[in-house]
Amino acid sequence: VQLVESGGGSVQPGGSLRVSCAASGHTVSSGCMGWFRQAPGKEREGVAGIVSDGRTSYANVVKGRFTISQDNAKNTVYLQMNSLKPEDTAMYYCVADYRYFVCRGGFQAGYEYLHWGQGTQVTVS
Repeated sequence: VQLVESGGGSVQPGGSLRVSCAASGHTVSSGCMGWFRQAPGKEREGVAGIVSDGRTSYANVVKGRFTISQDNAKNTVYLQMNSLKPEDTAMYYCVADYRYFVCRGGFQAGYEYLHWGQGTQVTVS
């Protein structure tokens, strides 16, 4: 399984970015995928998740500003980030898993996802 993120960059506060995650070896329409982020000196945190049936979940700190979606034809998951804040600055990682207990629990359950991308940097300043 390979997850390749793209679309990161620098943006001013209040701006928007969309990061993408192209998956190979994992079908986005099965299992679950999501986004984590980690800022320097901080713990990694879950941001958003999506399950094969389209159900989504978000961390409270991004709810209402971020939207996760998937394109089954392109086998790609997106994270649209609006109203960005300096505290959103982090490396953003795409994750994927197929195990039922992981996908049912979502990123909030604290399970370690099987597959991780290399990350894409988002800087808000």
